[in-house]
Amino acid sequence: MNHYKSLFVTFLACTSILQAAVQNGAAAPDFVLTDSAGVERRISDFKGQYVVLEWTRHNCPFVIKYYENGDMQALQRELTDADVVWLQIASSAPGKAGYLTAGQAEAVREATETHSTALLLDAAGQVGRTYGARTTPHMFLINPEGVVIYQGAIDSIKSAKSEDIAKATNYVKAAYASAIAGESVEKSTTTPYGCGVKY
Repeated sequence: MNHYKSLFVTFLACTSILQAAVQNGAAAPDFVLTDSAGVERRISDFKGQYVVLEWTRHNCPFVIKYYENGDMQALQRELTDADVVWLQIASSAPGKAGYLTAGQAEAVREATETHSTALLLDAAGQVGRTYGARTTPHMFLINPEGVVIYQGAIDSIKSAKSEDIAKATNYVKAAYASAIAGESVEKSTTTPYGCGVKY
């Protein structure tokens, strides 16, 4: 009997985690996080603009893949130049791999010449859990109405090799291109890959 009770509790826990994840076509949950420069940021401040959320961990090989040769920075620049808001989110808990203080986060941004709008610090993991962020990177695209229209992997090749970037379909870029053309996003949900978020 105890065995079945344990399974039931596990099922409830998993169900609650699944229910906490955002759904495409639903409003993106609002949140308030402080960025590495000490500025408070909230999703609702950016209504009327596209918003990219990028869960990141600077020392994850799958993140390094995109930053070491400037591929992520180029995409960030391309989209932010088009008035897209790009928010990196670091959800590593204190003492866990990838945890950064505000000062360390600013140093990483400078060292990698990042072109995101801001790097948000989510050390408590509350926002990461709300969005169901599982990996670094884990990407979300929110439209100007505040609705989630894409979530999942950065691209179509599950690899930590930078040479695979050019051969892959970039799902974030493709989703944005479809959205601004007034078309539905063909692949609106994909399976994220990378390092696990260290809550």
